[in-house]
Amino acid sequence: MSESSTRGHTRYLLLLGAIFAILWVALAIAPHDRKDWALENLLAVILVVALALTAKNFPFSKISYTLLFLFLCLHEVGAHYTYAEVPYDQWFNAVFGRTFNSVLGWERNHFDRLVHFCYGLLLAYPIREMFHRVAAVRGFWGYFLPLDVTMSTSMLFELFEWAAAEFFGGDLGVAYLGTQGDVWDAHKDMALASLGAVIAMTVTACINLYLQRDFAHEWAESLRIKNRSPLGEEEIKRMLRDKK
Repeated sequence: MSESSTRGHTRYLLLLGAIFAILWVALAIAPHDRKDWALENLLAVILVVALALTAKNFPFSKISYTLLFLFLCLHEVGAHYTYAEVPYDQWFNAVFGRTFNSVLGWERNHFDRLVHFCYGLLLAYPIREMFHRVAAVRGFWGYFLPLDVTMSTSMLFELFEWAAAEFFGGDLGVAYLGTQGDVWDAHKDMALASLGAVIAMTVTACINLYLQRDFAHEWAESLRIKNRSPLGEEEIKRMLRDKK
């Protein structure tokens, strides 16, 4: 990037950081459950610190930073109220005179479902950017691998939730897990995150198909067999021979 572009990029990142800091402080005041708020913010703080430390040597695009910012904002709302008790129904009712759940025929609080869907929808592109710039993946793999990582990290988060709920137990464990009595809660959360990532990668692929002249060639080249020799035991034998 040119010097002027770099300055503009830095100003944009600082603006997002300032807005998020204000939102974080506001939502840190009198949360519904302070212990759950602290637990929910653990991974968020790790992500923000990682983004801050890597901003100089590995600056993401403005698009990626914006998507990450939006996800973190949604997460902070969930952390303030606890995901199972975000009062979106009251907000909707105050504006339209009826609850959002009644419009769609829902019975449970679905804010957690929204955030899991947005996890895939908003984070798949930054993950793709990282793969594209670090591992130089192209074609099919440039869309599949971000989807795969989004799905696998969604699964890992469900395992983290389960472990945290088991460790802390009691009301904190219930609040953090937020299943609301649904035995298939984790499966639905992972499915929604996967759906969000599929949509994000499909939209990205459609944009690239329109703008990228060599899209078809790149896609075909990414699926071409580069090495026809089998690996596994044959590769181990080769490495042992080379070591002698």
